Amino acid sequence: MRFTRRHPLLTAVLLCALAVLAARPADGDHAPGHGSASGVSAEVARLYEEAAAATERYEAGRREAEEQRAKGQRLEERLDRERRETAVLHEDLGRIASSQYRDGGGLPLTAHMLLADDPEELMRGQRVVRQAEMSLDKAIGRSERAEARLARDEAKAAAARQRLEERNTELAALRRDIERKLEAARWKLQGQADASVAAGACRGAVRLDQPRTRFTTSWVAPVETYELSASYGSGGARWANRHTGQDFAVPIGTPVRAAGAGEVVKVSCGGAFGIEIVIRHAGGYHTQYAHLAAVAVDQGERVTPGQWIGQSGTSGNSTGPHLHFEVRVTPETGSAVDPVPWLARHGVSL
Repeated sequence: MRFTRRHPLLTAVLLCALAVLAARPADGDHAPGHGSASGVSAEVARLYEEAAAATERYEAGRREAEEQRAKGQRLEERLDRERRETAVLHEDLGRIASSQYRDGGGLPLTAHMLLADDPEELMRGQRVVRQAEMSLDKAIGRSERAEARLARDEAKAAAARQRLEERNTELAALRRDIERKLEAARWKLQGQADASVAAGACRGAVRLDQPRTRFTTSWVAPVETYELSASYGSGGARWANRHTGQDFAVPIGTPVRAAGAGEVVKVSCGGAFGIEIVIRHAGGYHTQYAHLAAVAVDQGERVTPGQWIGQSGTSGNSTGPHLHFEVRVTPETGSAVDPVPWLARHGVSL
């Protein structure tokens, strides 16, 4: 009681502070239904990596299965050749036997010698026939052994191909499951972005695990895999005048890279561009990355070429998931130049 009487102002301040602390969300709390900002961003990035790895394994298995199918086809062709050769040998042996029967009528060799005009010539002919028969027997034996060996190889190849097909079926199912989870996580991430844009306030940088790749070039494309969509200067009902950048059609959550080294001079989460980042580079140029779903850098931060600075989305005035990329002579809109030839001059072909 004495404390309250002597320090009424201090008591009031303490009570207010306790009330604020009680009302503040705990670390990791978030808007209902949207999940932790850092958690969803990291989950999307992780699922991207898992999807890429699963796709790589599936493609490797598919190539291996194709090689096995080609090997089986080659073995089958060899088998067909062996069978044809064996059939020809059998036909040759049959013709010799028929010729012997016609010429000799089945008489013993002694009778042939007694009746022959030239017994020595007859003996030479018989030796030739026997040698031919022996050669044919050896050739047929080799052919039959080769055919058996080829048949075993073909059976092994077929079994290996079957195992590969089963493994590829499992890999395809795994990839579909990862992509399904990734799609759900993407839209959860976009939900967070929309909430930030509506509030006009960014959630703060989400620190993503950076890839191990170290670029040897000074400039890179802002996304790794993409399709070019709306180009600089194109017209349409979506823009008040002309399109001021180059659009990269990519799924929500695609890692967005700094095109070059520089300083982050703007991180904004409202307006037509939705969530956007602007980086100032040496020489006075600036690059803008807009319609993001999340940012991974803070204003004032230095970035390197290829560094992940955020994740793509469809925030702001956007009709679908893509990255809007601009090159400007000032940090502000209205000073854009065509980014495609600008990047080309810096060694980046889109």
